[in-house]
Amino acid sequence: MVIKTICILGGTGFVGHSLAARLVSEGYNVVLITRNRERHRDLLVLPTLKIIQANVFSANVLRNVFDDCDAVINLVGILNESGHNGKGFKRAHVELAELVVQACRETGIRHLLHMSALSASENGPSHYLRTKGKAENLVHKSANTHAPDSLAVTSFRPSVIFGPHDSFINRFASLLKLMPGFFPLACSGSRLQPIYVEDVTSIILKCIGNPVAYGKRYNLCGPRAYQLIEILEFINDQMGLQTRIIGLNNRLSWLQAAVLEFAWNKPFSIDNYNSLQVDSVCDAAMPAWFGIEPKYMEEIVPAYLTHDKHEKLSLFRSRARRSG
Repeated sequence: MVIKTICILGGTGFVGHSLAARLVSEGYNVVLITRNRERHRDLLVLPTLKIIQANVFSANVLRNVFDDCDAVINLVGILNESGHNGKGFKRAHVELAELVVQACRETGIRHLLHMSALSASENGPSHYLRTKGKAENLVHKSANTHAPDSLAVTSFRPSVIFGPHDSFINRFASLLKLMPGFFPLACSGSRLQPIYVEDVTSIILKCIGNPVAYGKRYNLCGPRAYQLIEILEFINDQMGLQTRIIGLNNRLSWLQAAVLEFAWNKPFSIDNYNSLQVDSVCDAAMPAWFGIEPKYMEEIVPAYLTHDKHEKLSLFRSRARRSG
């Protein structure tokens, strides 16, 4: 299967930025769909990348864009919805996956690569995990690996993904700096196995148009599992903060989620709490053919947390000189 042009859905997000740059560097033509092209002008410097301003939930848009592509990568996902009943998760994960599969069939796309989540299951404890699981099953059921020229599907099930500009490490770093000496942490004993964003993009690149990956569902994890409180303590140390992190019991964790569910920007929700009731860790190593030595958080995170701190200090000094 010859793949020259790839459409990325969710290509303007955290993983999408990294993946788009890697694909361009490997010689692919890349097409992204976004509602607001001007907000992502930084991507336009990539020489073989094109951004189309359109509604990704339009079947006509998907058909028109896919018609000029050879493969599709769907990275679209949300960790929280604006409402509280699961409809936002269903739309972003399941309904979009249905539209993508249909458009792939109608335009002859040969390979669909789909981003799911570790522990995704139709019987999961949260809207997030249930809809991710349903979408994953849906796209795999659409494939027919026995028929030539049919749609092949590969899905990826990562634990939490970290890297510069992530919404995981950076969000906790921001919250820790705002707290007055102590940080009440919900679900502190939940276990996660964070994976570096560049390792994720390297794996996706290995799978594009590769028959070995057809029909496969890959669990993606970094080299070490941590309790959530360990990750917060690591961030705290790297930022040079003296914040005391206090792990909350199950009842207080739920109560915190119930309160923050209605806070601006929903920093923590009942659905997040429910997702954290299931450990996000891998029970086996990555396939050897990936050729990936996954990076530890300790190798990567200090550089971007320290860079952020120094950048803000330089800005503060610059402003102080101007006002002096």
